[in-house]
Amino acid sequence: MKELLLKKIQERTINAGVVGLGYVGLPLAVEIAKAGYHTVGFDLLEDKVNKINRGDNYIADVDHDDLLGLTSAGTLGATTDFSRIAEMDFIAICVPTPLDTHQQPDLSYIEHSSIQIAGYLKKNTMVVLESTTFPGTTTDIVKPILERGSGLRCGEDFYLAFSPERVDPGNRNYKTGNTPKVIGAVGEDAGKVIRAMYESFLKGGVHSVSSPEIAEMEKILENTYRNINIGLINEMAMLCDRMKINIWEVIDAARTKPYGFQAFYPGPGLGGHCIPLDPYYLSWKVREYAFHTSMIETSMMINDRMPEYCVQRAANILNELSKSLKGSRVLILGVAYKADIDDCRESPAFRVINVLRKKGAEVLFFDPYVKNYTDKEGITYSGEPLLTEELLESADLVMITTAHSCVDYDFVQKHASAVFDTRNAMKNVKCRSNIELL
Repeated sequence: MKELLLKKIQERTINAGVVGLGYVGLPLAVEIAKAGYHTVGFDLLEDKVNKINRGDNYIADVDHDDLLGLTSAGTLGATTDFSRIAEMDFIAICVPTPLDTHQQPDLSYIEHSSIQIAGYLKKNTMVVLESTTFPGTTTDIVKPILERGSGLRCGEDFYLAFSPERVDPGNRNYKTGNTPKVIGAVGEDAGKVIRAMYESFLKGGVHSVSSPEIAEMEKILENTYRNINIGLINEMAMLCDRMKINIWEVIDAARTKPYGFQAFYPGPGLGGHCIPLDPYYLSWKVREYAFHTSMIETSMMINDRMPEYCVQRAANILNELSKSLKGSRVLILGVAYKADIDDCRESPAFRVINVLRKKGAEVLFFDPYVKNYTDKEGITYSGEPLLTEELLESADLVMITTAHSCVDYDFVQKHASAVFDTRNAMKNVKCRSNIELL
């Protein structure tokens, strides 16, 4: 099996499948196809499949011309028919791993995908899980499902590994193709073959580790590291507000040190598909070992309360203007979870909006990248189509929750009666009389 797959990799005769065509799966599928492999994307949503087969891109980090060229040439296609898994020599699982209503890991997407793959898995196939999860998922959950459903043996009939996705939407320097990859495989041969596969279509390099558990924990460490440091800086921001010290100037001063300090910035909470979720995966898993992740859980508590803290700050600003939060009109600028993208997953702006509404405020929003969003209750909210002078002047408070660079913040300052900037988006605005920073 080892020599056969290495030969097929060298000859570019591998048929590659990517299960899940979202922010992780589609960019990965494009990179594999660009390397010359016949690539098929699998997804349950017909709308995504039809868009890809038309060459219609829906992920900002994917080059539109690349996608259209690959689909037109027949190198890349998509399907809802999982029986085509039987054609694949390489399968990457890139499905969501959310938390349930009790903030516990929801592995249903991984389990369902594994069951679907197992039903059609053939010998001499590489299977790689890329979805972020807790240590042990690959060997304790995915491996038994694949073996039981296919009747094949891991290491003898197919290879299995975990390689955590490293997707940073909107990052202009690092994309899927040039970001280093970590791979932890079940067995030495699997590690060599799957490493060779990734090296054949990625330019960022591959770092091999001794087991899937190492790779799974590595991914959790990456994002827990960020969660803890963001929690630290959020707590510092709350302290600096009480002490009447500008936290943004403090950070700018600290980051002049060329060693020993990495700048993190405060905000209204955490968003995206990794940082707000991954520490919960770890804190849930360690219960099996009677271990208490006190520092991690403290940072999670700090970050979780930032939306409520920001709403209280907004209420204080309105109070200084002799206005009550109840009945006031608040304009939210930005609902994407980070600047200059259209990704709203776990956006802290949604919690800010919900708290504002619960306290009786009239809430409007404008986001140049997000025209509408649907909340967890299934209610769809539409944003304002344009950021006009009239819209700004109609608001009692403008609250910046995402620092999109395309917004004219001088225009905002000029026409808003009061601005609460939670992202330091207006740092270059000269007149600051009506601006308050987080």
